[in-house]
Amino acid sequence: MGRVQANKAHKTRFSSKSSRNIHRTSLKDKGRIAKSDGNVGKGARAARIQHNKMVREQKRAALLKEKRAMSGSSSPPRVIVLFGLSASADLDSLAKDLLRLLSAEDAGVVPSTVSSPEYKMRVTVLKAPHGDLTACMEMAKVADLIGFVASASSLCEDTSSYYIDSFGNQCLSVFRSIGLPSTVVFMRDLPSDMKKRQEFKKMCISSLTPEFPEDCRFYLADTKDELHKFMWLFKGQRVSAPHWRNQRPYLMAQKVDIVNDDQNPGKSTLLLTGYLRARSLSVNQLVHVSGVGDFQLTKIEVIKDPLPLNARKDHGAMDFDEVHEVEVIKSLDPNPLKQEALLVENIPDPLAGEQTWPTEEEMAEAERAHEQKKLKKRSLPRGTSEYQAAWIVDDSDVEDSESDGDGDDDNGMVLDEEENGIASREGHNGLYDDDDDQASLNLRDSEEETEVDSMIMDGDNLTKEQIKDELKKIKEAHAEDEEFPDEVDTPLDVPARRRFAKYRGLKSFRTSSWDPKESLPPEYARIFAFDNFKRTQKHVLANALDVEQADRDDCVPAGTYVRLHVREVPTGVATGLCDLVKTLPIVSCGLLQHESKMSVLHFSIKKHDSYSAPIKSKEELIFHVGFRQFVARPIFSTDNMNSDKHKMERFLHAGCFSVASIYAPISFPPLPLIALKHAEEGSAPAVVAVGSLKSVDPDRVILKRIILTGYPQRVSKLKASVRYMFHNPEDVRWFKPVEVWTKCGRRGRVKEPVGTHGAMKCVLNGILQQHDTVCMSLYKRAYPKWPEHRFPIADA
Repeated sequence: MGRVQANKAHKTRFSSKSSRNIHRTSLKDKGRIAKSDGNVGKGARAARIQHNKMVREQKRAALLKEKRAMSGSSSPPRVIVLFGLSASADLDSLAKDLLRLLSAEDAGVVPSTVSSPEYKMRVTVLKAPHGDLTACMEMAKVADLIGFVASASSLCEDTSSYYIDSFGNQCLSVFRSIGLPSTVVFMRDLPSDMKKRQEFKKMCISSLTPEFPEDCRFYLADTKDELHKFMWLFKGQRVSAPHWRNQRPYLMAQKVDIVNDDQNPGKSTLLLTGYLRARSLSVNQLVHVSGVGDFQLTKIEVIKDPLPLNARKDHGAMDFDEVHEVEVIKSLDPNPLKQEALLVENIPDPLAGEQTWPTEEEMAEAERAHEQKKLKKRSLPRGTSEYQAAWIVDDSDVEDSESDGDGDDDNGMVLDEEENGIASREGHNGLYDDDDDQASLNLRDSEEETEVDSMIMDGDNLTKEQIKDELKKIKEAHAEDEEFPDEVDTPLDVPARRRFAKYRGLKSFRTSSWDPKESLPPEYARIFAFDNFKRTQKHVLANALDVEQADRDDCVPAGTYVRLHVREVPTGVATGLCDLVKTLPIVSCGLLQHESKMSVLHFSIKKHDSYSAPIKSKEELIFHVGFRQFVARPIFSTDNMNSDKHKMERFLHAGCFSVASIYAPISFPPLPLIALKHAEEGSAPAVVAVGSLKSVDPDRVILKRIILTGYPQRVSKLKASVRYMFHNPEDVRWFKPVEVWTKCGRRGRVKEPVGTHGAMKCVLNGILQQHDTVCMSLYKRAYPKWPEHRFPIADA
């Protein structure tokens, strides 16, 4: 039967004028008819177009406002940092040419900050000293523009580029980690012949272009006309700065003074004078003086700008050393009710913990036990007095104490799959702590938890030969850790159940539970923690933005020339800063809420390519985090994305990222990290690692793993007799619940001890090869070391 064709009916709704009147709606009913759904889509599209247009206008207005602020009379002087890519680059002549171009023609000795009515801008020119890494880093942090100076006459054969030496390469990588602002390259010392000049210019540009960002421009800088071209383009350029620098107010001190404090001997008030940048600063806010510490403010004085943009020609330059009389426009004093307290550490209450008082029955029982001990007859030498007898330890007392400590040997170690595990015994074993561990194991197997990890820490009493021996041991331990990671030897003189009493077994590293609040060290009573760090960060940054946008009486806007009165700075440190300001910029930055309090900070860190020596966990390093500097002793760990537990690493290995955890003041990301280390006393610090701030979380669980190894003695199908993992049968029974595995991929369990020398019988899931190694993994939680001193300049 074939398919019947069905044609579409003819539409006759509006075919004639008469049919239109049938479907026409009366004027009375028009108001009750709803709009069609098609108009809803058209209205949403129109609203979307209008919203996008409004966002574009807001961005355009913000960009115009920023450009006017940067080039207006209220903006602070732009900071140009000249950095020589090689030691042969002449920075003095270039800085002198730039300053003379900006200042009056008849000026003699030109200071570092000038005002140019011709270019309608103010500029501060700084010269980065070649070879001084710390000074170069501090200048790069405050730079609005970094001018890299390349000399065409210098050829560096030992690097990838002919115009950059090894120190220039190292500083370039550090600058990239900090965050590069706007950059230009000045090409100097080109030949006068026009043909050769163009050839050298092309060769220089092609060699240096891969080292710098895409928007980096190259300028010839030999003549006044070439510098005039650069300044004219720089005048209209929108300078860019790293994002972390715009989140906090900061001041680059151009003058440092001291006022002695009569009420506090040994303390003084530090006066920092300069232009406030980035954001407005409140007098109730805490400030950090780079390398010195966190302090409160006693006063902020708004001073008349000594270098206005519309100044007369004879006042087009400023020398801060010659300015004796300053005109104070306004003075801001802190409000004691609103001023943020300088709270660094939490003060623990010793009575806050759970207290148990002995009952009368317990006291009576203890008294009876004491009387029985007195009545007990003891065999003593003739003539022994009662006082002398009290010092003689009876063999039965030792046996009782050992039986009390080892009475649960038959029960063995409990896996973490059960609730308690071996951690319940962690706080009750005081006989074999981490100091005793170092006596029984070598350097690699030590717990690394003593106050002095290495003899290098107290290097005042060591000779050069002893220091070389210690460095050799550390290098050997680093090589051994790479070849046999986490493997330790069971000591012969100490039972393994005591030596590894703080360790426990895990059924699965990824899924087994570990309570982050369990058996915390005493340092955790001194730190602060957040219930929700992300929410707190969002709240703090929103409050800082509200303060910036509101016109408050206790705030000084950015671009103002001010003098900060910093309270209670040690007099010796303040005197050192007066001398230090001549060689590198002294930076003071405002702190956000909570940023003075101590907590556990985690950094994503990578070993620097220029540093080849091993970096051990808990080794003392200097951390440069944004504008802040502090001393820390980090522990390194892996970053497991699919687990809440992370394995500790004994050394920071090259070529891969790790997480460094330290006790340090709270900081809110994003912030860059540069880690430095002093190789020897009095030597310049070297860059050992770079990275960025990851999070603030005291509950991050870092587990130190050790691997006990044994070797098969006899193999029978799925069973094997393993020796040399333990040395007595009590240890075998204690570690019996922990799973064993082999390097060839077999897994199994301990069945029972064999003999009296620590051999054991194991059952595996496959046939064990004779050359295989049987392993047992044990874990314990690791914590950073509390720094003995916090700030590098203050403690120096």
